Amino acid sequence: MNNLRELQGKMAHDPHCVLSYPKWRRQVLVPGPVIVGAGPSGLAAAACLREQGVPSVVLERSNCIASLWQLKTYDRLRLHLPKKFCELPLMSFPEDFPAYPTKQQFIEYLETYAKRFRIEPVFEQSVERAEYDESVGMWRVKSVGMKGEEMEYVCRWLVVATGENAEAVVPTIKGLAEFCGEVKHTSEYKSGSAYKGKKVLVVGCGNSGMEVCLDLCNHNAKPSLVVRDAVHVLPRDIMGQSTFGLSMRLLKWFPMRLVDWFLLIMSWWILGNTARFGLDRPTVGPLELKNLSGKTPVLDVGALAKIKSGDIMICPSIQHIGHRNVKFVNGKVEDFDAIILATGYKSNVPSWLKEKHMFSEKDGYPRRPFPNGWKGAYGLYVVGFTKRGLLGASADAKRIAEDISKCWKAEANHPSSTIKHSFLLQP
Repeated sequence: MNNLRELQGKMAHDPHCVLSYPKWRRQVLVPGPVIVGAGPSGLAAAACLREQGVPSVVLERSNCIASLWQLKTYDRLRLHLPKKFCELPLMSFPEDFPAYPTKQQFIEYLETYAKRFRIEPVFEQSVERAEYDESVGMWRVKSVGMKGEEMEYVCRWLVVATGENAEAVVPTIKGLAEFCGEVKHTSEYKSGSAYKGKKVLVVGCGNSGMEVCLDLCNHNAKPSLVVRDAVHVLPRDIMGQSTFGLSMRLLKWFPMRLVDWFLLIMSWWILGNTARFGLDRPTVGPLELKNLSGKTPVLDVGALAKIKSGDIMICPSIQHIGHRNVKFVNGKVEDFDAIILATGYKSNVPSWLKEKHMFSEKDGYPRRPFPNGWKGAYGLYVVGFTKRGLLGASADAKRIAEDISKCWKAEANHPSSTIKHSFLLQP
């Protein structure tokens, strides 16, 4: 009973405090939201909430913020879009940063962002289960630390910010396990310097696959690129303007199909007919395809010139992988020293969020498309799943903060409505 009175007193005196139960309970009552994920989306949500006067607890399974960028990206990576389209809410990039910041510059920006808004995630906390407890009207978020220690965070609001790129996708390819050379996903690839003089097969022709091939070429390796499907390759810049920025401006005045037609005409003029080099274009335009399926067009940063020159060889789908070689569907067989899987990432939300209405169990994305997928029932929110990069994440972070803030301020004026949960959570 004394513990209960102590909790009530603390919350009445300071409703912004985080209350810890005795260690034997391994439980924390969080009066504000719990944010799962300390990537750019989670940081944006935490910063917007703080700006509204709402504290939060950010849980991160890794030992740093933006772990995908810090731990699972290659060295030569730059932002594919200009920096003005990748800013998080409330803070711009430094003026002296280039239009397309490097990986390290982007990480520096995020670390500065976290310091400015005093975001201090609880690191090395892997969320294994989050479930709404109707009996107390709260979310129970169970996490496990690096040493196996378990913790439960209890909160009114839960923000899912683990993102679209939580887990690497490793495709099932016949014979892959038999290959005696090195096999890596791009999440493990850092530089082509380790592949000098080697024949490397890159599987996947998205932005990462193209850029890894270019990096391998620049380090005197011999890359081949598997292209299974049609793909849109666009110049990164058109007439001195970023292709993405130009597209956004044109969409304000013209229908999407007309803008797609313009982009394809300009791409043909600048890049030529990509089908001549084994890169067939989809029948649907790049913007329409992105809107329908989320498939992002490739923004060329130099790989296409290497394909034209023959430094990057284009291969069809794989039929079978042998001990040292790969057989393709056209019957051709080639030896390779290494295979790099540029096969992307996927959401892992269905594995830990025990909720069946907001997220699709099939792909781990909100069932309702942008801009309506940011809010669910019982105080559940989502940021970073718009398939529209940081622009979409920033928009959702602002909406989430404003929505939670209204409820937070209402309860601050009536603390009894929050204190009641302390009674229900006691043993």
